[in-house]
Amino acid sequence: MAKINYENATYRTFGELPVVGSYAPDVSLVNTRLQNATLANWSGMRKVMNIFVSIDTDVCAKSVIEFNRLGEQLDDVAMLMVSYDLPFAHSRFQEHHDLKNVVGLSAIRHAGFGENYGVQIVDGPLAGMFSRAVIVLDENNTVVYQEHIDDVATEPNYEAALRALGINVDEL
Repeated sequence: MAKINYENATYRTFGELPVVGSYAPDVSLVNTRLQNATLANWSGMRKVMNIFVSIDTDVCAKSVIEFNRLGEQLDDVAMLMVSYDLPFAHSRFQEHHDLKNVVGLSAIRHAGFGENYGVQIVDGPLAGMFSRAVIVLDENNTVVYQEHIDDVATEPNYEAALRALGINVDEL
């Protein structure tokens, strides 16, 4: 069980992130067109899963914008932005910021993602939402990188996430 910090207090999450080298649990999420999506939707592609509390928070929003920027030149990498936000919120945010290189995904319709990926917050004011994490998968859905960010107000390590795929951020 991981712990996260939010507003000077510590809260628990359900379980742990998938281990590097393990096969990622499949997902069932909802895209911005209200369609179900699983990892098979990006079969054969490498995937960066940016998991966060809400698109309506500053740091979460900033991470989505940054992953969109980084994804501009990465045609073989799916940038998956995962939260409990409604698909409409993901869509609104992407349209407002003209984001074309990220996929907004919501867990509203399918229980289990937060538990399977160890990001479900179990207590405190954010209970039920997801803690901030990045999980990177290769084209076979093997976990090649994972980062559980213990402070909700901290951005992920973008460079390390992409370096796990052999991508140099300085060249993007």
